[in-house]
Amino acid sequence: MSAATPSPGGWRLALLLSLCVSLLIVAPFFWRGIASGHDFEFHATSWLDVASQWKQGIAYPRWTDWANHGFGEPRFIFYPPLSWLLAPALSFLTPWDYVPVAFIVLVQTFAGLSAFVFARRMLRRNSALFAAACYTANPNALLMIYFRSDYAELLASAFFPLLFLAALQLVDIVEARRETWLRTLVFFSATFAAVWLSNAPAGVMATYSMALLFGWAVLVRKSWTPLLRGTAGLALGFGLAAFYIVPAAYEQRWVNIGQALSPGLLPSENFLYAAINDPEHTLFNYIASTIAVAIILFTGFAAIAARRESAQPDAFPAQRKIWSAFLLLAAIATLLMLRFTSILWQFLPELRFVQFPWRWMSILTIPFIYFLAAAMAGRRFRWLWMAATLALLTSTTVFLAQHTWWDDEDFSALRATIASGEGFDGTDEYDPIGDDHYNLPAKAPRAQVLPAEDAQSPAATAAATPPQTIIERWTPERKIVRLESAQPARLALRLLNYPAWQVQVNGSRIQPASAEDSGQMLVAVPAGKSRIDVRFVRTVDRTIGGILSILCSLAAGALLIWQPRARQP
Repeated sequence: MSAATPSPGGWRLALLLSLCVSLLIVAPFFWRGIASGHDFEFHATSWLDVASQWKQGIAYPRWTDWANHGFGEPRFIFYPPLSWLLAPALSFLTPWDYVPVAFIVLVQTFAGLSAFVFARRMLRRNSALFAAACYTANPNALLMIYFRSDYAELLASAFFPLLFLAALQLVDIVEARRETWLRTLVFFSATFAAVWLSNAPAGVMATYSMALLFGWAVLVRKSWTPLLRGTAGLALGFGLAAFYIVPAAYEQRWVNIGQALSPGLLPSENFLYAAINDPEHTLFNYIASTIAVAIILFTGFAAIAARRESAQPDAFPAQRKIWSAFLLLAAIATLLMLRFTSILWQFLPELRFVQFPWRWMSILTIPFIYFLAAAMAGRRFRWLWMAATLALLTSTTVFLAQHTWWDDEDFSALRATIASGEGFDGTDEYDPIGDDHYNLPAKAPRAQVLPAEDAQSPAATAAATPPQTIIERWTPERKIVRLESAQPARLALRLLNYPAWQVQVNGSRIQPASAEDSGQMLVAVPAGKSRIDVRFVRTVDRTIGGILSILCSLAAGALLIWQPRARQP
């Protein structure tokens, strides 16, 4: 098999095919409403909050204003930004009720194109088109679309084919064509950063997968060059995403991040066919496990067929090496879904935050589409492979569409809660330390005057003139309140205390207190007139992360510009 550069006709066909398959996937949305999966409310509320902050001039939000019923949370510091920036942007082009549809169509069309580019460098055009269609509607993506509503992980998965292609080019297994290895390194790093900026669990899986691939390349090529290039690529990728990664890693000490591993979210409870004392959780785990097993079986049988094709005289020269790399990747991804690997989930850094072992399907789908496309390249059993794959994808779509939760009023209800000032529920793992958001009232005033801790007797306090408050400014990142009180008092703000909030009273910076049962911010104010100014400031970790990303972006640009000049005579 030759690996010719894709022609324009191939691009157009891949685009059209991926778009058509994406539209077929979302077709039920037009008459049944929105597939309201497990994470739908989390993503939808994030999108609405971002759109609201854009209207107030905040281009890159950090604090989720309407979480915890208006008390807020630092969600946007910890959750990668690409999905919650993309979806609100789509709201300028389509009504909110159709934003999920537009998001899915856009992302899955891009996923199909990514798969086409990936497969076209190693297989014939027809096989690459088959890979594009299969990846657009792969069973794991269908599970994310219909049952999980995990739009961020769906976006991260769309970059995986490009990431693995870049990795194979970086270690010289697949020819990089006209590009130098430095340009390939930049392409790899940018794609790796895009995965991390889409979804953190996907970033963890991608990091381990790349480490495995580079280690394999060292053994195959008997050279340390793949490891050196791979390490440089990973370092540059982490640097490009540092503006997100550094604050998210550093500020974990300020929130209850351990709640991400609360009961039901532990890896030990989510291995294939694991059952716990929660029927709904167990049922979903059985559905996810069955889909994973189907992908494993198809990958295994297709790998056997692809091995036969790689032995043909006209096979792509590096076909056997690629075959062994993806077989190893498929084996590791499969093993990590099985319970006996639980010790790895306990001790490998950050692996436990992937939470669900069956999430490794996202990595497994890369060998899945490669082996299927390679098997399709052969003349024997071509139609059988096509029919079997079509049956798998169609049956998965029909089953998930029939058994998911459909709702055509979710967005309307969420928008109404924000418009009414009620807000929405917060996220356990993003609660600031000391906060229990379940103790926060659903409706609370923006500012409430409480007696000072060392207040006078109740009779004396009652005889004093009632305090007066004026809300001068109330935006997601700044609150200004004026207070006039005859006695020293405490001002309880509808705001969770968090180290990034800087508080000044009459121009002097103070350290606010927190309510013991909820973490609500309490500001001590003296008698008389006071001006309380609360700002969400840029912390040192955010500054460091931003500087690293800027420096790495400049370095990546220099590599792209400098290398062609270095090649001139």
